[in-house]
Amino acid sequence: MEFLLDANVAYVLLVVGTLLILMGLLTPGTGIFELSALFALVLAGYGAYNLGINPWAMVPLALALVPFLYAIRLPRWRTVLLVTTILLAMSGSILLFPGEDGRLIGVNLLLAGFVSLTASGLLWLFVERTLTAMMSLPTHDDHHLIGQIGEARTDIHDEGSVQVSSELWSAKSTAPILAGRICSIM
Repeated sequence: MEFLLDANVAYVLLVVGTLLILMGLLTPGTGIFELSALFALVLAGYGAYNLGINPWAMVPLALALVPFLYAIRLPRWRTVLLVTTILLAMSGSILLFPGEDGRLIGVNLLLAGFVSLTASGLLWLFVERTLTAMMSLPTHDDHHLIGQIGEARTDIHDEGSVQVSSELWSAKSTAPILAGRICSIM
């Protein structure tokens, strides 16, 4: 576990854990992102405990959640809010681990830039794709069936089944319809 006592490793684990938390906020209930975030953050916490941190650097990390949560709800301001989230998270995570001999930054800046840009791109892509999927209309909306022609697969009186465009749908009718009959969906 000696490798966890490197500020660069702790930084990468912290960024990965934070990214997974944000992804977990978008897809609650799966548990995959949440458990992975917990694992990464426990390892980053071990490194932070042994390396020490700049406590004031936690402020931008905590503040990064505010614009992120608003970005989910406000599509008009999403770009500005996501950029703000990314900048706050990057600055807080880069400044979190103090350097040796009293230096402000203990993380390799090239590594920090690469990891931050990669995580930012992944976060951006994940947020955009997830929100697009969440806001899209269902492709199997039963309102599109109205006016189409189908074939009764079972006898339909109160309830039954009808085949429309290679899909089987539940059907109701006040008048009896025999199985195999062609009918119009209303």
